[in-house]
Amino acid sequence: MHQMTLAEIARGLADKKFSSEELTKVLLARIAQLDPQLNSFISLTEDLALQQAKAADVRRANGESGALLGAPIAHKDLFCTQGIRTSCGSKMLDNFKAPYDATVVAKLAAAGAVTLGKTNMDEFAMGSANESSYYGAVKNPWNLEHVPGGSSGGSAAAVAARLLPAATATDTGGSIRQPAAFTNLTGLKPTYGRVSRWGMIAYASSLDQGGPLARTAEDCAILLQGMAGFDANDSTSIDEPVPDYSASLSTSLQGLRIGVPKEYFSAGLDPRIAELIHNSVKELEKLGAVIKEISLPNMQHAIPAYYVIAPAEASSNLSRFDGVRFGHRCEDPKSLEDLYKRSRGEGFGAEVQRRIMVGAYALSAGYYDAYYLKAQKIRRLVKNDFMAAFNEVDIILGPTTPNPAWKLGAKNSDPVAAYLEDVYTITANLAGLPGLSMPAGFVDGLPVGVQLLAPYFQEGRLLNVAHQYQLNTDWHTRTPTGF
Repeated sequence: MHQMTLAEIARGLADKKFSSEELTKVLLARIAQLDPQLNSFISLTEDLALQQAKAADVRRANGESGALLGAPIAHKDLFCTQGIRTSCGSKMLDNFKAPYDATVVAKLAAAGAVTLGKTNMDEFAMGSANESSYYGAVKNPWNLEHVPGGSSGGSAAAVAARLLPAATATDTGGSIRQPAAFTNLTGLKPTYGRVSRWGMIAYASSLDQGGPLARTAEDCAILLQGMAGFDANDSTSIDEPVPDYSASLSTSLQGLRIGVPKEYFSAGLDPRIAELIHNSVKELEKLGAVIKEISLPNMQHAIPAYYVIAPAEASSNLSRFDGVRFGHRCEDPKSLEDLYKRSRGEGFGAEVQRRIMVGAYALSAGYYDAYYLKAQKIRRLVKNDFMAAFNEVDIILGPTTPNPAWKLGAKNSDPVAAYLEDVYTITANLAGLPGLSMPAGFVDGLPVGVQLLAPYFQEGRLLNVAHQYQLNTDWHTRTPTGF
């Protein structure tokens, strides 16, 4: 059962080959057996899962149907879940039980999805390796000595190890697509505003976006269908009709114009990954796509702009965690100032403190114009580059990451080296565009991803291209040894 995709589970439940309760028990036992190797979960919700599974079986017995009805999933531990710890991977929220469900959680529960637990993540979603979590690093199931990518590494490792078929995740600078690439999964960052951020604990509000992580494009389409849609509670949610993502999967790629930016193939890209990307291009050409070289001239400025904007927003968002109303509170504070300082100093880890300090500096009087305002101008230039490119092509293709997953601890002493791994993914967040990573091969036994970017609200097109590619390749079917 654990090898089934979401689509296969939906068919099996519809055909009464097994019940949601039976499947849930199998996967919970598998998590208990294998997750100690991976550390992919922060909290398991066995009682809730069995309750939801039984309810889904009753709904099916009463004639209801739906691809997510009775399907097991997990949530990244920054989606608020009522009465369940929502820690954001931080000591600061170790004792926090959310008083309400995030919109994404509520929508998926209404669709009948079964929540097995909350997955591990970089603290407050800040990281590219899933090593900054208060609950310890997550291991990559393809090689337990390597990182699974961050910040959604718990969701990625759990799905890659076949502990469950799919999970929710979030992407601020590549945190869905990069872990997908490192663990041989398909991961989709939707258009900014497509999926509600209400109840999703914020890192950088103008960049954060929730999305699905799964083994196939078909499964991502199913999960995104349940997540997407307008939410009046979220002021950044966009009131745009949600199409049937599964309906467009089988569309032919004949005549599809795919742009390959020349800036992607620089000295920083592992040549073995470059070769795999070129192989993917050839495969899509066989399916009828037309390939064209394009240019994104301002891409080189994206990383410095991102690492001003994101920390600036983080320093503002995280100011609410002060030990007063909720979260970690220091022992015996001597004054209000002492309460603030010690609660935040004890509650936040090193990476979070680093980004808060960078952000506070960038927003401070005398430096706002020099750093933050200039970064926002670069953000507009990056967006303009994409708009010009999409006048010539339908999809942009390139590597998801410049290197395969690195060893645990290898970049801990040099945070900038880890930041540079986001070079291909952050531009989509700066511009608010949808992006997808899909499996494209292996380097030294470690998975490699190819990234697709599309114009606003063209998630269906990304899923269509990935699905057609996966019908003609088998990278996505490979399973890590031992899982």
